[in-house]
Amino acid sequence: MNARGCFAICLALLAASFATGEANAERLIVSVSNHRVTVTPNYSGEELVLFGAIERDAATPAAPRAYDLVVTVAGPRADIVTRRKERKFGIWVNSDYRQFVKVPTYLALFANRPFDDIASADVARRQQLGLDNVLLTQRIGPDYADVVPNDAFRSAFVRLQLQRGLYREDTSAVTFITPTLFRTGIPLPAQVPIGTYDVEIRLFANGALVTRTETAFEIVKVGFEQFVANTARQNGLLYGLVTAAMALMTGWIASLVFAKD
Repeated sequence: MNARGCFAICLALLAASFATGEANAERLIVSVSNHRVTVTPNYSGEELVLFGAIERDAATPAAPRAYDLVVTVAGPRADIVTRRKERKFGIWVNSDYRQFVKVPTYLALFANRPFDDIASADVARRQQLGLDNVLLTQRIGPDYADVVPNDAFRSAFVRLQLQRGLYREDTSAVTFITPTLFRTGIPLPAQVPIGTYDVEIRLFANGALVTRTETAFEIVKVGFEQFVANTARQNGLLYGLVTAAMALMTGWIASLVFAKD
């Protein structure tokens, strides 16, 4: 068989595989209740609702199929330092630290059942299912790497983020209303970071990833806080001068109020 014949057969096989994939395709259709959350001085947190449906191809047989869903919400990324304190001579001092590089400032992982029941340990690691499997890169001297889940600094970092409500893991948060309709809540604490939040929804069946989709929402400041933030970012010198002047004025007024005769 010549090269042209081999090439034609390869094209036919590829076309057949694509046709088979389309015939058994599922598609996720999702939305959130609010794509723009505004933070005001009296903001105390809220909860968004993610809802969606699994749409099956018209040519796909309507045989029942058990689905699992994993929703990952990741806030804006930043470098965060975790410090270790030790008691020396009766005083608590910082003895060591670890820098986490470009990690989500907010991270939530939701599912309809435990991750161990959704996929194998190998798939869970590859798909980063659960906080233990999420990639949290650390700077260790001149190197950058993720480490085992029980690493002392990693465990402390995750624990602190959990206590602040900025990291979450809930394997019963996704609810199937019908076999193909689902919903979940996305809690946002009062100290939620400002920025864009990426939401990834992954559909599993029989332990394998079927399809995924993404959406996003934004958290923004409004009012005087936003004005101050914009001024500090766009006119740093002016903001610094005004801040220094206000501090001097406050000190001068305080000296007058508390001055003794």
